[in-house]
Amino acid sequence: MTGIVGRAGRGVMVGLLIVGACLALLVWGLAAMFWMPGTSPSGPLPPLTDTEAALADALRADVKALAAGIGERNAGRYEALQAAADYIDASFEAAGYVVSRQRYVMDGRPYDNIEVERRGVAQADEVIVVGAHYDTVPGSPGADDNATGVAATLALARAFAGLDLPRTVRFVAFVNEEAPYAHTARMGSVVYTARARERGERVAAMLSLETMGSFADEPGSQRYPSVLRWIYPDAGNFIAFVSNLPSRRLLKDAVEIFRRHASVPSEGGALLERLPGVGWSDHWAFWRQGYPAIMVTDTAPFRYAAYHSAQDTPDKVDFGRLARVVAGLEHVVAGLGGARTRTPSRDRVDVRTDGLHPADRSM
Repeated sequence: MTGIVGRAGRGVMVGLLIVGACLALLVWGLAAMFWMPGTSPSGPLPPLTDTEAALADALRADVKALAAGIGERNAGRYEALQAAADYIDASFEAAGYVVSRQRYVMDGRPYDNIEVERRGVAQADEVIVVGAHYDTVPGSPGADDNATGVAATLALARAFAGLDLPRTVRFVAFVNEEAPYAHTARMGSVVYTARARERGERVAAMLSLETMGSFADEPGSQRYPSVLRWIYPDAGNFIAFVSNLPSRRLLKDAVEIFRRHASVPSEGGALLERLPGVGWSDHWAFWRQGYPAIMVTDTAPFRYAAYHSAQDTPDKVDFGRLARVVAGLEHVVAGLGGARTRTPSRDRVDVRTDGLHPADRSM
């Protein structure tokens, strides 16, 4: 009997250890996915600084030029798509860059990814890519999706035009992100990443700036796929940082830097790629090639009623909060680029940089 009791006790102990280990793994997994470093601001937003107000004006000008001046831009409205490419090209050039167009032919017509870079001064072979797509879905002028992402990319390129960083930083406008080219070999970022991999380029981090200008403070203004509604706020007053699981270290580094400097709330998640929305932009193409990448977004259809519609117009964009986001992203780009201090055209700030992990790989 004693032996039986002893064996039973040992069995219970083993069972408890297994349960404890499973719970520990569950807690670790949830922390890896949903816990983000730093503290997101709460409460009323402070007034815009003079610099942020000027940035908001510049963002508004670019969004209006693309969404109101040019309007719908895609393969079906090819001349408008080329006009958008020319506008982006001229904007990069005006900021002092030498512009490169990565061209590929589709159905007998040329399409261009548009790229500029600041060559790194120390680890130049380690590349940080900041990019946004400049095409729209048919029938939409694409103010939030994705003139806001393009305007943010242009603003960041201007901010870093005169700054040398240890790592190379590239600013890229991608073509043909929207359907019917999304997630196909004809997608501009798929072409870009395939060529980068062929050349053996070391992309240490990619930031996809996607649909960034819609914000709402009302409870219930934010929706989510699946169980995420039980984890994140129900008011759409934040900017979201999204990665897949292999890119989670890059995600946490970016969120930590952003939260130390930005005045706008932020949320982050390293999520399963099969969840709706997680792979809905150009970062997906980088994941396919094993590069770490994150998306910065207002969550698009989970918040924005005018998504992919004729009502996606510049008057729907909150340029003040978009400016706060871009101001925070300046610090993120600087940190990922290897700067410990930087002075583009802003006040001098200290930036932590030891969180970059070039060896992180996705998919």
